Amino acid sequence: MAMTLSLCCLLLVLAGDGRGEVAAFQLEEATIESIHRAFATGELTSRGLVELYLRRIASLDPTLHAIIELDPDGALAAADRADAAARSSSGELPPLHGVPVLLKDNIAAAGPGQGLSLSPPFPRFLGYSHSIANWFSCSPKNHCCSATSIDFGLLMQNPYVPSATTCASSSGSAIAAAANMAAVTIGTETDGSIMCPSSYNSVVGIKPTVGLTSRAGVIIISQRMDTIGPITRTVSDAVHVLEAIVGYDPRDAEATRMASQYIPEGGYRQFLTIDGLRGKRLGILRKDFFRFPSGSVQEQVFSDHFKIMSKMGAILVDNLEIPSMNVINDAMQSGERALMLAEFKLSLNSYLSELATSPVRSLSDIIEFNKKHPVEERMAEFGQDYLLQSEATNGIGPIEDHAILKLNKLCKRGLEKIMQDNQLDAIVAPGASAHSLLAIGGYLAITVPAGYAANGVPFAICFGGLKGSEPKLIEISYSFEQATKVRKPPSLQHSVI
Repeated sequence: MAMTLSLCCLLLVLAGDGRGEVAAFQLEEATIESIHRAFATGELTSRGLVELYLRRIASLDPTLHAIIELDPDGALAAADRADAAARSSSGELPPLHGVPVLLKDNIAAAGPGQGLSLSPPFPRFLGYSHSIANWFSCSPKNHCCSATSIDFGLLMQNPYVPSATTCASSSGSAIAAAANMAAVTIGTETDGSIMCPSSYNSVVGIKPTVGLTSRAGVIIISQRMDTIGPITRTVSDAVHVLEAIVGYDPRDAEATRMASQYIPEGGYRQFLTIDGLRGKRLGILRKDFFRFPSGSVQEQVFSDHFKIMSKMGAILVDNLEIPSMNVINDAMQSGERALMLAEFKLSLNSYLSELATSPVRSLSDIIEFNKKHPVEERMAEFGQDYLLQSEATNGIGPIEDHAILKLNKLCKRGLEKIMQDNQLDAIVAPGASAHSLLAIGGYLAITVPAGYAANGVPFAICFGGLKGSEPKLIEISYSFEQATKVRKPPSLQHSVI
């Protein structure tokens, strides 16, 4: 799928005339398909949909703190364009046409009031979701905001259990999707940042094969591990989004060129099959990850899920163990930390160098900025040790080469060998427990809601696989989701204005 097609799908996102047309449309748990049905019957326009989400955000986000920035004017203008295009079109519209998208705040987009970004492959929506890091939200070769950090005093809240963790830096995207503040959100992951918040907020997250989606215009940490993927409420919606954002991008040429070989003819939606579990060999990493107290909800739920998967025709290969899992889980021992420190400096300096205007142009500038603004940046509380360690690196040298060699060996002797020896289609783990195992090799994962603990906190099941195995994992995860239908919306106390 060419990047130009991905852009066509996404640059037409958002639209409509919101006056008195939405009475029959159910916003809560709305899917891309239900939205398009409402568009087709005239029950809803894209402008109306954007207005509904803006109202819901106004009602819920003062408590949840999932969203850091809104662009209602730009989103509504884009919505009007999409509605106009829909009225004048006589053919089939792109799969995301008219559907609003919320971006994680390390993804570049045009500034407030300027509508959609021209930075492929992402559209501009209502604004940015909140993350737990400091970012410079500016568009390369485009517009730039001032360098600002997130107010850590506004802690994000789990929509299911307020005292529970929201987990990892794509939390804002996951919370927004879980609380029905957007149908579609986009997250990014280095090591767990899509998988973990998806798990704890009872939504579906796809961490694609590294390079399948472009990282251009995104502040990333590691070229080896970072990937961009959808966070939605259903597997089907996540797959619709994945299909729209994959493809070659000359601005992330090496990674996207290599991964383009994995994109199947006909796209990914063809793999949304009810009987997708049938005949699939699934490796249960019980010894490494399934460690639950006897009699716990999690123990019983996963036991029941395994029975369902077997009944659906899956072949479960149980009690598998990854060699050197203790090393893989230790970023210092595995070499992951050393490589990330060097790659982050290189990636960030490259990103900053492309900005049209910016008060900072390098990691060292950011460090000095923080020193000059210690109160605003809350240096006494958070410091910047990671930034200082990264600045002390000097590209990819002997230390980093050794780290790469060690990580490659851990991959070949670990997940790749386990899957090949047992002829597996996927591995199974609870929640985000296998995040490092899947991160270090640029592998993919799909997390799907699996249950709710005794205290009400959501947990998930993860299906992981080798590079390019998205079709198999989509079949597996969709079939599992349809057989179990675990997800339920959070019981939020709100009054939509």
